[in-house]
Amino acid sequence: MKLSRKDILGIKELGADEINLILDTAETFIEVSTREIKKLPTLRGRTIINLFLEASTRTRTSFEIAGKRLSADTINISSSTSSMVKGETLIDTARNLEAMNPDVIVIRHRSAGAPHLLARMVKQPVINAGDGAHEHPTQALLDMMTIRSKKGKMEGLKVAIVGDIAYSRVARSNIYGLRKMGAHVVIAGPATMLPRDIERMGVAVYCRLEEAIKGADIIMMLRIQTERQQQNIFPSLREYANYFCLNGENIKLAKEDVLVMHPGPINRGVEISPDVADGPYSVILDQVTNGVAVRMALLYLVTGGGQ
Repeated sequence: MKLSRKDILGIKELGADEINLILDTAETFIEVSTREIKKLPTLRGRTIINLFLEASTRTRTSFEIAGKRLSADTINISSSTSSMVKGETLIDTARNLEAMNPDVIVIRHRSAGAPHLLARMVKQPVINAGDGAHEHPTQALLDMMTIRSKKGKMEGLKVAIVGDIAYSRVARSNIYGLRKMGAHVVIAGPATMLPRDIERMGVAVYCRLEEAIKGADIIMMLRIQTERQQQNIFPSLREYANYFCLNGENIKLAKEDVLVMHPGPINRGVEISPDVADGPYSVILDQVTNGVAVRMALLYLVTGGGQ
């Protein structure tokens, strides 16, 4: 089976069969990261442009490693080194990149919809590496891969997503994906961090951490997106932590075999305590490992793999 679309712009557009295809493909690439020589000839001669116009550590590095492990030539462009600092528009940047004839363009942008605009402008496949507060499809895919590999399934699991829901593209993509795969998703956060009418996405909504994580199979903690907030929406970090920090005490409300997840970067002691972040329930570093495999799978699939 091959991917039936040119671009990966969001989880909302993917069907359950496509998600399974991506995850199944990613599982075949996990073993590569354990080899002494971590290299496949799969994309030899292909060129991947990583256009990261917003700060990133894990996603950018993960895409670069993914491309190199598939033997592709990877070109990294950041906002500080692009001509956009000179006033060039995204459209003109897209046209110039297309003229250089790369094989894939990966883009992260602070504005929602930027990858969709780029995809309309260029003939090459475009992968969304995060656009504003809209979606982060590759993060959701690696999260689903981590859950499936640890639990053996997603259907029927209770997944609690806690924190800054309103400004989190990770939360939005995970809600779309996990619900499509049959999980029961609940969210929790301060009222000021919950989007209006979020119930329409088919999730249960709580304003208390304890209510959301009770009996949870998975707890996904989110960072406060201060860079996207237009004003202070909570009194202080200390007060936020008092009510919404996952710690060794309140985690006892969840299932005994609960998994704790976080997309990073972590603010220790704010949304999650160090003993939980580094404890036996945590699969945070597994998420990072799986991120490389998922991005390898996407690069492989959008360039025609699986035909």
